[in-house]
Amino acid sequence: MRVLIACEYSGAVRDAFLARGHEAMSCDLLPTDKPGPHYQGPVQDILNEGWDLLIAHPPCTHLAVSGARWFKDKQAQQAEALAFVRLLLDAPIARIALENPVSIISSRIRKPDQVIQPWQFGHGETKATCLWLKNLPKLVPTDIVEGREARIHKMPPSPDRWKLRSATYQGIANAMAEQWGRLENPVTNVKES
Repeated sequence: MRVLIACEYSGAVRDAFLARGHEAMSCDLLPTDKPGPHYQGPVQDILNEGWDLLIAHPPCTHLAVSGARWFKDKQAQQAEALAFVRLLLDAPIARIALENPVSIISSRIRKPDQVIQPWQFGHGETKATCLWLKNLPKLVPTDIVEGREARIHKMPPSPDRWKLRSATYQGIANAMAEQWGRLENPVTNVKES
């Protein structure tokens, strides 16, 4: 399966798919944190290259409701961010998952298909993560753990705080690769390994 991971510099989801034998590439305006197939540039440059699955992590800076107190001053940025979300959701790719925290995507475009938490996938933390899905099943929790803490919310200020807060939990990346990577290829109807 050919998998494009949009707006990912960490390589976490990309590497989870690569480890299971898929052709996967991350794409971001930033360079990747880990060596591997990565396109540094706008995702629009490569959206039409015959991908079977798109997993997109659009920036939440102007979308997340955690920043609602600044919304009145962000009308143009929000409109641009929502247009980018629509571009990703409308991409010419058979299967799409778009990931974002609780955000205005729910009220301006549509409600998410699923809300997951890191503690459902082996990480003792809380961080509601919404998934908007196209031709994909909901993720099934793989490792429900105790000791749930809002570590990300309590993270102290730092130059890299935004980057640390946006990283995909490895348990979630592994669940995406394991569960969505074994679906039939929508073009060839051949089961992917």
